[in-house]
Amino acid sequence: MDGTRIVALGPDTWPLFADLNERQGGSLFSRCWCTWFHPDCAGRELDPDLTGREAKERLVRAGEAHAALVVQDGLAVAWATYGPPEELPRLHHRKEYDATHVGPPADYRITCIQVDRQRRKQGLAEAALRGAVELIAAAGGGLVEGYPHDLAEKRAAGRKTSSSFLYNGTRTMYERVGFTYDRPKGLGNCVMRRVVAPE
Repeated sequence: MDGTRIVALGPDTWPLFADLNERQGGSLFSRCWCTWFHPDCAGRELDPDLTGREAKERLVRAGEAHAALVVQDGLAVAWATYGPPEELPRLHHRKEYDATHVGPPADYRITCIQVDRQRRKQGLAEAALRGAVELIAAAGGGLVEGYPHDLAEKRAAGRKTSSSFLYNGTRTMYERVGFTYDRPKGLGNCVMRRVVAPE
């Protein structure tokens, strides 16, 4: 996309991420600031006074939180959170995921993709996913998993999903970025996998 660039989340780009979260009201779910997938929800169970913003910033400054930020006109407009399983150990539908897992463990997970509410349906979620893949390649590559919504399965079950709740994109989007379907996970979600070559 013209005028769009991908930058890695880090201490220097934290203000971009923080600004997008503030514009979104602190992220989609309960002002979580994309901490839910981190261990112990980024320590908030241990320290209930810690806000989502404080928890996420602490992780970013410690190098324990990664994301690809999509930047347009000086503003972050989307992100894709990624990291190794030990950085992002929490998953929705974890029991089913563990019970159906076959094959080698993933080197990286992509757990959350968010887009500015004012800029949805412009391909920014896919740009964020592609950015995460590029940053993983630059870090040495490996087997990458994502957990998108399988909208065809949801439609077949007579269920609709608001774009506000597509917190990790869709199966078809992952397929366009080279991921293959591995198995279902939960109600209308699935596991997608791709080997990313080192850059």
